[in-house]
Amino acid sequence: MKVILVNGSPHEKGCTFTALCEAEKALSANGIDTEIFWVGNKPIQGCIGCGACRKMGRCFVVDCVADFVEKAKEADGFIFGSPVHYAAASGSITSFMDRAFYSGGANLQGKPAAAVVSCRRGGASAAFDQLNKYFTINCMPIVSSQYWNQVHGNTPDDVMKDEEGLQTMRTLGNNMAWLLKCIEAGREKGIAFPEREAVVRTSFIR
Repeated sequence: MKVILVNGSPHEKGCTFTALCEAEKALSANGIDTEIFWVGNKPIQGCIGCGACRKMGRCFVVDCVADFVEKAKEADGFIFGSPVHYAAASGSITSFMDRAFYSGGANLQGKPAAAVVSCRRGGASAAFDQLNKYFTINCMPIVSSQYWNQVHGNTPDDVMKDEEGLQTMRTLGNNMAWLLKCIEAGREKGIAFPEREAVVRTSFIR
């Protein structure tokens, strides 16, 4: 089993990375393979709603989003991490997730996911809520922890002093590993992911 941890910060080894590493340690201790996927620090094209992915099977823009969507096929779970910018997720991770879920949501559907946010002081709950919405619209079980998945600090060293935040990350990793093993045990007993009905779209404009 494998979990991809997405680092949505422009800083490759910053506070968000530090938080994800703590969750990664717990996953590894539970025998789960991991990969930290950094979105990078170059501009990420936002979704323009062109619909090309519906015809091509992928987004027409070739960048890190395409790489992630391909890797997502073989992954069993995901943790998406972001710094808090103006009480919201980073612009990079927002553009990244918009396109990844719209063009490659089928590769993530039914797989457990969690969000992690890193902030200096405030805005964590709003950013956390924003990221979780991607999972609830894509039939993905959300993995919880002992508190909202957030760490505080202005530097990685600060984050390492946030004992409660780090414990929350470890609990998250343990809970993710437990749920993945439960799903695997269920699959071995013949319990499959529910079949979906044909999607119904209701317009409220009459």
